[in-house]
Amino acid sequence: TRGGLVGSEMCIRDRNIGATLAPRELITDRPDLAGAWTAKIITLFPETFPGVLGASLTGKALQDGLWKLEPIDLRLFGEGKHRNVDDTPAGGGAGMVLRPDIMGRAIQFAQKNAPQDRTRWPLVYLSPRGKPFDQQTARRFAAADGITMICGRFEGLDQRVIDHYDIEEVSIGDYVLTGGEIAAQAILDATIRLRAGVLGNATSTEEESFSEGLLEHPQYTRPADWEGHKVPDVLTSGDHGKVAEWRQKEAEHLTRTRRPDLWRAYTAKPENNSTD
Repeated sequence: TRGGLVGSEMCIRDRNIGATLAPRELITDRPDLAGAWTAKIITLFPETFPGVLGASLTGKALQDGLWKLEPIDLRLFGEGKHRNVDDTPAGGGAGMVLRPDIMGRAIQFAQKNAPQDRTRWPLVYLSPRGKPFDQQTARRFAAADGITMICGRFEGLDQRVIDHYDIEEVSIGDYVLTGGEIAAQAILDATIRLRAGVLGNATSTEEESFSEGLLEHPQYTRPADWEGHKVPDVLTSGDHGKVAEWRQKEAEHLTRTRRPDLWRAYTAKPENNSTD
């Protein structure tokens, strides 16, 4: 999680993409709904947002004011001519560490108008040593009023900041990225799509992978026969009960063979432990 940026005020392209340090009203026909779910992103690369979040359904929801994005440029809180934000690791070693005083000022700015209750407004540091992000966490974030996310860089963030602000550390997998921006966008995509009005069909979020603790069943569409591979007959039978049964069995099979960890958790639940 790590990076660099621009001058004292960003050029704001969208009403729902806020300024870094000097928010101001924009003349635009895009709605700005009161109480919209808001993501505040502390980053050295605010220009990388909204990125992929500006496309497809999340992008339309952003344009429609269903959620807001406020990238906060960490560099603006830096010190000296070059607005330094990092220093060498205590005890020696390679790389640089983000300074606690710099990050502390950025956090104070980001949290200024946010609820103190972390269930309403999580404060998250994207870190490979954090708790694994999953669908349950996405639901928890989506149920909040908004979120503040810290994108680290270099060797990471001074531990004192994490302890002082009781920051929740979250990881998107057992690998290391050059910075937290990609992880932030992945988490936001998974979260925002759960907000009311973002997806056209709420049933979509109920039937997909992880929603019931299982991987999603295989999907098929036209043509019915492609390169000798046919759509399973049951899916074109018109029997909704048999279709649902087939999908459930396929989901269970995929989960059991590909994700034994999820399968163990699924079968441990009383309502599921009779499953073969």
